[in-house]
Amino acid sequence: MNISPDQTIFWNWSFITINLTLLTTWAVMLFMVVGAVLITRKLKTTHKISKWQCILEMIVIGINEQIKEVGLEKPSRYIGFIGTLFLFIAVSNFWIVLPFYEPPTGSLSTTVALAIAVFLAVPFFGIQESGFFAYLKTYIKPTFIMLPFNIISEISRTLALAIRLFGNVMSGGMIIAILLSISPLFIPIVMKALGLLTGMVQAYIFSILAAVYIAAAVQESIKKKKLTYKNNPK
Repeated sequence: MNISPDQTIFWNWSFITINLTLLTTWAVMLFMVVGAVLITRKLKTTHKISKWQCILEMIVIGINEQIKEVGLEKPSRYIGFIGTLFLFIAVSNFWIVLPFYEPPTGSLSTTVALAIAVFLAVPFFGIQESGFFAYLKTYIKPTFIMLPFNIISEISRTLALAIRLFGNVMSGGMIIAILLSISPLFIPIVMKALGLLTGMVQAYIFSILAAVYIAAAVQESIKKKKLTYKNNPK
């Protein structure tokens, strides 16, 4: 039993390795790109739209609402990143219904890459909203003694994001594999359904936590702008 899809290697030469994680990751990305092109090439603004456009609009509206709820008032700035995170993880986990498929999110290398993307996105959006020096000052608030603790906090929550997603997906896959060997008929079907639910929940949690971290980085700048506007409404 493979703990991670990284262990299934198809080709290896020197430091270049093509494994199951790489193939499934690219398959998911290709599916999302092709799907996005096919759905968006004939978008309509009339009341008669295709069912795929309807589904897409429901997803976009839902993600926008969730972004607003964590305190980001202009979701259009962040939906490209947060929405992509959610859809990639959701599609990766949803495909467990396919035989012989192992989600790339069951690999620590994939979850670490996603967590690093969030780690880099937080200062990117923070600097974009507040400015470079204003954002750096947040690391020494309320006092400069907090600098190492704030840095450790950034690193530790990145690790927590990666390990949480990897642990949940990997453990779910292992449980299904064990049940398949014990009872290959009814129980695995139930576990597949439970795995689908868990996969969607993990996609939601990961993307919401990313939104929360970004909101924390830009919140002070937003408060200052609101205060400035309140004092000088013109």
